[in-house]
Amino acid sequence: MRLARRKHRRALSEARAAGSAALRIVLVRHGKPAISTKHKTSHHGFADYIDAYEAAGLDPDSAPPEELRDLARGIKAVYTSHRPRSQESAKAIAPHAELIADILFEEAPLASPRIPLIKLGVPAWAVMSRILWHAGYHPEIENYRRSKLRAQKAADILVAKAKNDGTAVLVAHGYFNAILGRELTRRGFRSTGHHRVRFWNAVVYELP
Repeated sequence: MRLARRKHRRALSEARAAGSAALRIVLVRHGKPAISTKHKTSHHGFADYIDAYEAAGLDPDSAPPEELRDLARGIKAVYTSHRPRSQESAKAIAPHAELIADILFEEAPLASPRIPLIKLGVPAWAVMSRILWHAGYHPEIENYRRSKLRAQKAADILVAKAKNDGTAVLVAHGYFNAILGRELTRRGFRSTGHHRVRFWNAVVYELP
């Protein structure tokens, strides 16, 4: 784990030192939300947890790594979703920057599977829900195809910002960031870092 973190810090440092001629887009996952995942619950309880998670702000004890703050130094504006954990994380990374919230940057949604008589940990429910979402379970929520279409529109905004300013920074959500990253790769961007299930995870995309 420590080795992986050292490699990640080195990757961010290398990206920060890269030539300014390239277009650069930085996708950051928010910090730890102020909500516990250490309990087991039913599918009803997980449905309530999804709502509580979406409303949660940033855990006061969750601070961004220094190299991430360095990466955002000098940035005048940071894109976020409308969720508190996204906006509060952006303020922690770049307190000097204007926050630009857009619904296009919301997380790819989850719906609690209606599986009675069992209790699972919150992470297990989340994994199961995401697998089922890909398999077509999306009652009254956005499906994968629509999330990809939204990622295309989000990429348009970030690319336009990068063309204008050289760098665009988005502090949003892990799974949507990964979908958005695939869209940027399709457009010829090269990535530094990887999308991981880790708070404050950052991936830098550059187009020479």
